[in-house]
Amino acid sequence: MTDIRRTVLWVVFTMSLVLLWDGWQKHNGHPSMFSPAASKPVAAGSAPGAAQANGSVPTPSALPGMGNAGVPTSAPLATASEKVLITTDVLKVTVDSLGGDFTRVELLNYLDSPEHGLFDPLLQMVGIKDKPKVDIHPIVLLDAALRSYKAQSGLLGSNGEQLPTHNTLMTVAPGERTLQDGASEVSLRLESPELGGVKLIKTYTFKRGTYVVGVKHEIINVGQAAVTPQVYVQLIRDGMPGPGGSSVYSTFTGPAAYTDKSKFRKIEFKDIDKGNVEIEKTANDGWVAMVQHYFASAWLNNEAVPREFFAKKVAGAVPEQYAVGMVFTLAPLAPGATVTKQDQLFIGPQEEKKLALLSPGLDLVKDYGMFKMLSQPLFWLLDQLHSLLGNWGWAIIALVVLLKIAFYWLNASAYKSMAKMKAVGPKVQAMRERLKDKPQEMQQEMMRIYREEKVNPIGGCLPIFLQMPFFMGLYWVLLSTVEMRGAPWLGWIVDLAVKDPYFILPLLMTASSLFQVWLNPTPPDPMQAKMMWIMPLAFSFMFFIFPAGLVLYWLTNNILSIAQQWMINKRLGVQG
Repeated sequence: MTDIRRTVLWVVFTMSLVLLWDGWQKHNGHPSMFSPAASKPVAAGSAPGAAQANGSVPTPSALPGMGNAGVPTSAPLATASEKVLITTDVLKVTVDSLGGDFTRVELLNYLDSPEHGLFDPLLQMVGIKDKPKVDIHPIVLLDAALRSYKAQSGLLGSNGEQLPTHNTLMTVAPGERTLQDGASEVSLRLESPELGGVKLIKTYTFKRGTYVVGVKHEIINVGQAAVTPQVYVQLIRDGMPGPGGSSVYSTFTGPAAYTDKSKFRKIEFKDIDKGNVEIEKTANDGWVAMVQHYFASAWLNNEAVPREFFAKKVAGAVPEQYAVGMVFTLAPLAPGATVTKQDQLFIGPQEEKKLALLSPGLDLVKDYGMFKMLSQPLFWLLDQLHSLLGNWGWAIIALVVLLKIAFYWLNASAYKSMAKMKAVGPKVQAMRERLKDKPQEMQQEMMRIYREEKVNPIGGCLPIFLQMPFFMGLYWVLLSTVEMRGAPWLGWIVDLAVKDPYFILPLLMTASSLFQVWLNPTPPDPMQAKMMWIMPLAFSFMFFIFPAGLVLYWLTNNILSIAQQWMINKRLGVQG
């Protein structure tokens, strides 16, 4: 039994050190040992263009900007386009008149760097408001200049006609650019020149208090022949992880798609590289998105109309870029006729309850990892506690208390077993000294002592093991909940999503872990005993770079565990 426990302990300790080292590497900007390095940019033109599809209807592989033969060979120069800035109470959006692309989107209610100055918490505590200003900007989600991240839309001709695309220079209509006080919305209208006998008018509607932009595509057939237009919408970005991710564990970054049939599917950039994308090709419902930690962008259309999905690599792009989108084939449009298509573009935070109201399954962009089945109800409970207490920090503490109550008797069984182990510790140690030269007899005598004292050596491990999925589910809730960004708790903790500026919580966490080791029974093997003291110190490294909300969760759990074990030890007469 001792040999097995020693082996398991060494395996756990070794794997912990490996994970700690990998987390430290990622924290310092180095590649992870468990994920491939980012793809290197390729020279322009080195990636082969997508082949033209057979038949009369273009496929997603023939979309503009992806190597198709149906796009104008020479797009207007970007320098000739106009950059239009639209500002609402929650968004600052740059729209390029070259195709009407969304090339930059700032989320005004979220700071790009929520880290506060070292003395900011102290100044706030003593009431000093005239502190030096820190140059912190709103987070930039879409950014064509730095991340090649943009939202695009345009038209395809079902018979290869050259229609207005995102490479078409459009005319911007005059109008208000800022959401004024008392106004509920502001609009931007862009009109393309005639191409292939078709004009495209895009109207973007920005409403107060929402991250959803209404997108109206108005298609006018000014030619002499009927045309069957296709409207495409797509999101394009590079393959690098977005900012603001975890310092230790990587959260998902990349495209995603949803249909009622296949449900939510994340698409890894590496799968696109390999041509191994598993999503529905056609459906009458669904949406596409680009997902990163805390935030997402998505093209939405809740009408029950046919659409085709695609996820592709942008041919010849430098740096490498990936596109995800949908294509809608409209009814034939007679000469002189006009058709209007309505879509929505979401660009904002992963606020689970609000996303669920926008479109079926959109709340699934919030990444809970492999513990989704447990994390979702835990977040619901955490959100209910926050609505009662009004503070996310106190809600975290209350949730841990409720979990400890739910598992009270299971924990009591574990702590009772550990208390008995601690009580018979001196007897076992004396026996080991007496039989140290007779290992076989030592093992037999140890098992006899355990039987007589009714002690189960692994009784303290099984209950804790059964609870781990719940605590890991809560870990992912705290890791992925955007509401934690900028949320204060108490005193010096002014943001639960960043590390403790004074490292007070991590130090308390380390101290509580060491106190737990003192309360637990001392392993009979001296090497195991030393490791039990070393492991909390090794694990404390993670807590110094964890967000304060996560450390608060673990610290609360430790304190409650210590209190319960202390009471059980006293009840059984076990001395510290």
